[in-house]
Amino acid sequence: MNWNGRVLAVQPRIRLVRSFDERTHSYLGYVLRVSGVLDGQEREFLVGVGRAVYEKYWFRIGNEVSGEGEPVIESKKETAEIYKVKGFRVRRGEEVVLDVPPYIGVPPSLETYRERGHRRLDSKTYSNKCTTCIWGCEMAVEIIIDKWNPSYRYRRETFCYGPKNCRLYKGGPTRKVPGRKGMIHVEEDWVDEDAISHRGPDE
Repeated sequence: MNWNGRVLAVQPRIRLVRSFDERTHSYLGYVLRVSGVLDGQEREFLVGVGRAVYEKYWFRIGNEVSGEGEPVIESKKETAEIYKVKGFRVRRGEEVVLDVPPYIGVPPSLETYRERGHRRLDSKTYSNKCTTCIWGCEMAVEIIIDKWNPSYRYRRETFCYGPKNCRLYKGGPTRKVPGRKGMIHVEEDWVDEDAISHRGPDE
């Protein structure tokens, strides 16, 4: 699929696997939100790129980009629509940097996201205010209902890696994770608080 357009946002591409009260992350790369043309249709779309590609081009808002990619096969496990991109062409636009929320600039390394930790982010707040922020992240989530009799569910969850004192932040309702025999695990506030406890209020 041929595509081209202008980068509207760059955020981390992270997959989350839940198993009742356990969770693991896979740091896959980055997602480019692009306004342009995908396979002949003019619209916004999401392009998944790996770490190596990102570190070659250091994409940022305003870049004019194009390439060829494959449609994502397992869409339940990805937030991007296309990936495995080749033939990248990038033209730099005027660099946009904002040090106030939503924070705009060159996203940090995946290791930085891992070290910072995240807290849940209300999905409406994410959609309305955080889709351009380098600290926002929508994750594809795979839920393992029963390890011994494998069954799965899939959904999307939104998270914030940004400063604890961000004025736009809203956590929203606690996350509920289904388990065996109808059991439900509620991920309480202390989970988020523990994940970011090593950071100061403005970090």
